[in-house]
Amino acid sequence: METPPQEQMGSFISGSPMPTQDEKTMGLLAHMGTILANFVGLGFAVPLVLMLTKGKESSFVRAHAVESLNFQITVFIAAFVSAITVCIGIGAVLLPIVGIVAIVFAIIAGLKANEGQLYKYPVNIRLVK
Repeated sequence: METPPQEQMGSFISGSPMPTQDEKTMGLLAHMGTILANFVGLGFAVPLVLMLTKGKESSFVRAHAVESLNFQITVFIAAFVSAITVCIGIGAVLLPIVGIVAIVFAIIAGLKANEGQLYKYPVNIRLVK
């Protein structure tokens, strides 16, 4: 028995196997919203709010919000470690790299969400299930 592709798994608002445009937009927002929210130190807030509100209605939105939230936790840990190691010089190199990687991966994930595909960040500590 063959399993359907991962993009088609789950129940969506419309009941169809593919996400609606609204679900794609919410998935996009779960990733792209973190870029703006990180400037005020609340990168985790956007995916958390989406997970708690729209995640109950759509497994697609929940999957993207959980993945984005886990990535923001990973970025916070990496930035914290980099900030501590600034004293010995390593953090001065690592901190900008962490920031650039966070922006690039969030853009890639947002584009995949807008295409209706599920995206897994390549470097992610999955604490939230």
